[in-house]
Amino acid sequence: MARGQQKLQSQAKAAEKAAKLKKQQGHNANTQKKAAQKALVHVCVVCKAQMPDPKTYKQHFENKHPKNPMPDDLKDV
Repeated sequence: MARGQQKLQSQAKAAEKAAKLKKQQGHNANTQKKAAQKALVHVCVVCKAQMPDPKTYKQHFENKHPKNPMPDDLKDV
């Protein structure tokens, strides 16, 4: 088992490595979140849910809001 100076060096090295890993993961997570948010371009007019493409939006609308009239932009999809 490490003692004294060796122990402190080991702890400092481990803390530095953990901080670097955490910073890298945080950056990747933010980048992925931003990219995912950009992909959600269609917004449901009833519940404000966001969808990535018109086909998914139409399926959502048919399943979740069957009694509401279909929006004009979904009728041709």
